[in-house]
Amino acid sequence: MMAECSVFRTLDEFWPFYVSQHMRRGNRRLHFAGTTLGLLCLGAAMVLRDWRFLPAGPVLAYGLAWIGHFFIEKNAPATLRYPVLSFRADFRMYGLMLSGEMEREIARRKDRIALYLRPPQGR
Repeated sequence: MMAECSVFRTLDEFWPFYVSQHMRRGNRRLHFAGTTLGLLCLGAAMVLRDWRFLPAGPVLAYGLAWIGHFFIEKNAPATLRYPVLSFRADFRMYGLMLSGEMEREIARRKDRIALYLRPPQGR
């Protein structure tokens, strides 16, 4: 049975739910690539002083993340229900992936994460 996840007040409360929605490595990799491209667009806009790079950042970042959710993870992006917490959690995951610690984080929090995992669907 899934735990009730209707209200999260802090990033720390939200984090196990967020991680449960990103269990597949391919989904996390698409998030990482999207966030990297988004940051590069922001950097290009600032360095080149060209605002046209700005809209490309969110399109690339969210586009790749949503592909990961719909086609790899097969769930709805947390952004739809928790936009601010999800944005913050994306960068926490990004930092953990950059440092090579995300797999360890998943293992460390597996009991809390399990509360939010969907039961297997019938065949």
